[in-house]
Amino acid sequence: MRSSTTRAARAALATTSAAALALTLAACGASNETGGETPEAELPSGVSSEDLAGSIAGAGASTQQAAFQAWQVAFGEAAGTTVNYDPVGSGSGREQFLSGGVDFAGSDAYLDEEELATADERCTDGAIDLPVYVSPIAVAFNLEGVDELQLTPAALAGIMSQQITTWNDPAIAESNPDVELPDTTITPVNRSDDSGTTENFTEYLDATAPEAWTYGPVETWPIPGGEAAQGTSGVVQAITNGNGTIGYADASQLGDLPAATVQVGEEYVGPTPEAAAAILDNSTRVEGRPEGDIAIDLDRQTEAAGTYPIVLVSYQVVCKGYEDPAIGETVAAFVEYVASEEGQQAAADQAGSAPISEDLRSDIMTSLELVTGS
Repeated sequence: MRSSTTRAARAALATTSAAALALTLAACGASNETGGETPEAELPSGVSSEDLAGSIAGAGASTQQAAFQAWQVAFGEAAGTTVNYDPVGSGSGREQFLSGGVDFAGSDAYLDEEELATADERCTDGAIDLPVYVSPIAVAFNLEGVDELQLTPAALAGIMSQQITTWNDPAIAESNPDVELPDTTITPVNRSDDSGTTENFTEYLDATAPEAWTYGPVETWPIPGGEAAQGTSGVVQAITNGNGTIGYADASQLGDLPAATVQVGEEYVGPTPEAAAAILDNSTRVEGRPEGDIAIDLDRQTEAAGTYPIVLVSYQVVCKGYEDPAIGETVAAFVEYVASEEGQQAAADQAGSAPISEDLRSDIMTSLELVTGS
């Protein structure tokens, strides 16, 4: 257990890190013009760089990649530590973490029972999932002459399962009476790699349109055909480069692509951060998990007004016990910054994510008290 003094110091680190980020970004702009150097950040009282590792390494969800660009700069400037992160996808990230290849994993799905058992062997006291990144999964499309699109769950499931093959199909046209839909062939785009984004997206399809989507929630796309692409950036690029394309991707990385609104109750809701965050208020924690683990069972079938149900809750997966005390201390400090109000705002500014609630933040901080070095 870490002392309250250290915990308070880490809270101060969050503020220092946010300031460091602003200074660093400003300095980078100035450096391009004048050759100036990035100002050094000072560690807060109670935290010594001598107690922290020189670097830690993580791998996993590409959905967190944009946020990591902010987190790495801010934490690195404040702590004098390098945080390396390889956005190889959730499945590969968990595999690397469980095999001991990296110190933590970013994952769009929490550890399952088999993975928890493996974590008991990899870590000195098991592993826990901490939800630190909440983001809508947008249904992005690229259809010449069409900028807005409303989709029912059944229509979306039919499109992605390749049962609906043209854009002027009645299942789509009925929800878009004011849109002139062409007879263009639909090209669904999916992830080619194991992906928590795929798992969250298909979990929504399975919950809301099981008659049209018969494959269940899966991390690996189950249907041949269409177009497959590696990672979030690959999906976005494939949709952008086509006409009649549609797929799913983290909303923060769509660029100029439009996103469909989906039917929730009697309204159609778009993938805004506010609508994505609202679903957490209508969801429950998974029972029977290890002490300190915070896995969330999302209510995909919600009809609550202003709620967007196609979201992912992305986790930092960490050991509760590390063989190297400095690694454990550094991982805990980093994740505490990520979950802090300042870290969440940095992610929102950089990646368009939805900041977690104060109650959830408090629970994460409590869980981090369990993270130690042996």
